[in-house]
Amino acid sequence: MQTVTAVSVKELREITGVAMMDCKKALVECNGDLEEAKELLRKKGQAKALKKSSRETFEGAIGLALSEDKKKGALVKLACETDFVALNESFQDLLGTLARQVLAQGGEGLAEQSLAKGEGTVKDLLTGKISELGENMQLLDSGRLQVSEGVIGGYVHMTGKIGVLVALETDAACGAEPLIRLAKDLAMHIAASPVEVIRADQVDQNMLEKEREIIASQARESGKPEEIIE
Repeated sequence: MQTVTAVSVKELREITGVAMMDCKKALVECNGDLEEAKELLRKKGQAKALKKSSRETFEGAIGLALSEDKKKGALVKLACETDFVALNESFQDLLGTLARQVLAQGGEGLAEQSLAKGEGTVKDLLTGKISELGENMQLLDSGRLQVSEGVIGGYVHMTGKIGVLVALETDAACGAEPLIRLAKDLAMHIAASPVEVIRADQVDQNMLEKEREIIASQARESGKPEEIIE
C-alpha cells in the first residue's frame, strides 16, 4: 500500500480544487494513486452535482472577456445559490474561464464544448466547481460580438449583475485607443441607463408619441402655458 503524504494531498488539491480532506480520502481509497484519485473525485463530484441540480439559483454574476486586439468580446451569465459564492474568488475565476471559452468558441452548445484550455468539457468544469463550492450552478446565457474593422468595448458593473458589450465599426482612419475608450464609455453608460435604440431611425413612432404625451402632461401639471408645451 502506497503512503499518502501531505505533498500528494496538496498536489491533488491544486489539480482538482476539492477540499483537502476529500483529497486525502480519495488518495487513501486509491492507495495513493494520483490519477485514480482524480477520477474518483470526478465521479463523486458528478454525484454531488446531480444531488444539487434541483436547488434553486437566485444569485450569480456575469463574466467578460475581450480579445487582445479588441475585435471580439464575450459575456457569460452564470447562476448560483448565494451571493457569498458569487463573490468567491474561485467562482470569479470560473466566470473568467467561461467568458474566454465563449470568446474562443462562441456560446452555442456551451456546456458540451471541449475546453479551449485544459481537459474535458465545460460541463465537466462546472461539475467540479459545484462539488468544490457546494452549490448548484446553471449557465443562463452567453454571447459573443466581433468586428472586422473597429473595436469591441465591454463593461461589467461592480455588482456583477449587469454586463454590456458594445461594437463600434468604422472604415475611417483613426487611432484604436480613442475608439476603445469610447466603446467602454458607451458600455458603462448603457449599464447605468439601459437604452431601447441607438439610432434615431430605430425609434418606434408609437413609443415616441406616447413619450411626447407624457412630457406634455407633466408640463401642464407644472402650470406651463400651452404655447410653450407645443
